[in-house]
Amino acid sequence: MPAGHRAVSVLYQALLTGLVLTLVTRRGEDRAAEFVFRLFRRQHLEKFLPGLAKLGLDRLPPAVACAQYHYLSNQVGGVKTEYARESDRKAWVRYPPPRWIWYGASICGIPSRVNAAMLHGWHGHNGVTLGNPRLGFVCTGQTVDGDPGLEGYYLEHDHGLAPDERVRFARGERMPAFDPAAAPRLDPVAWPPERLDTVIARYAMEYVRTTLPVALVLLGPDDMRALLGHAARLIGMQYHDETARLLEIDGRGTEPFARYLAALAEAQGEAVEVTAGPRGASVRLRGWRLIRGLEPLDPAAFEAWSELWRGALAAHDRSLRLDAAREAGGDVLFRIAPATAAA
Repeated sequence: MPAGHRAVSVLYQALLTGLVLTLVTRRGEDRAAEFVFRLFRRQHLEKFLPGLAKLGLDRLPPAVACAQYHYLSNQVGGVKTEYARESDRKAWVRYPPPRWIWYGASICGIPSRVNAAMLHGWHGHNGVTLGNPRLGFVCTGQTVDGDPGLEGYYLEHDHGLAPDERVRFARGERMPAFDPAAAPRLDPVAWPPERLDTVIARYAMEYVRTTLPVALVLLGPDDMRALLGHAARLIGMQYHDETARLLEIDGRGTEPFARYLAALAEAQGEAVEVTAGPRGASVRLRGWRLIRGLEPLDPAAFEAWSELWRGALAAHDRSLRLDAAREAGGDVLFRIAPATAAA
């Protein structure tokens, strides 16, 4: 389902960016940077070592393995990335514009410190996770500062690095020209087109999956409802038309919106049941794949996530209401009905 995977990616990519911008504007640069740091550190701790092995990079020199990891793992997620190897101890990675995470005009609202927080959260911790205290990351440019991409290199030093030396900024150095022929490639047998298509959705889903527990700890349930819920509602409204076009969902009313929800849920790997009748429609998810392995989570996580679909419904047909519930057995039930109908 290429269109469904693309639609999920678009929504969740925008939701992550929307939350960061909401934090910048409503809670300030420090809180936004702390969120980004915690998000990327948690992602790093969960994904880095298994990802190295999955991509077949775990036997390479540390600097080379790290740069190739970021090149390949981001590429499979649909992120524009470049790579260059200078030696066994120095290897570059570059994220040219347009930046995936700060897509479109949103990049104008991201402070330099907030972007740098992802490097401190992930790139600077690779050496620690690999048990190599000499390995650090040197950032030579950030797109948010006006540089032609986020870029830098992994460098294995001659001495152990203190925590504040693991990420260093050296603006002005430039990565060698990218040679696609010299870049690493995925094994086409292990990574057929169908798998890569699915990863497009999973990549963005993983960021939102990690966002839920990180935001709960950092913000608390009440602020999470207010801030993530607000961002989710806006993103749902703004991206409904684009995602509905991708899914080829036409028309207004309860039944087309139920098909819209069901198509997105199926693209997320959910088992879905749809019921439609004269008084409304319902969509049942047999579980909630997004948070598998994270429970128990405060109900605020579900409530904030549900605002994404309420926002989409507001754009689809503002005369309708969406009720969302997490049932005792773990199923998610959405009911779509006229706003004047009894709950």
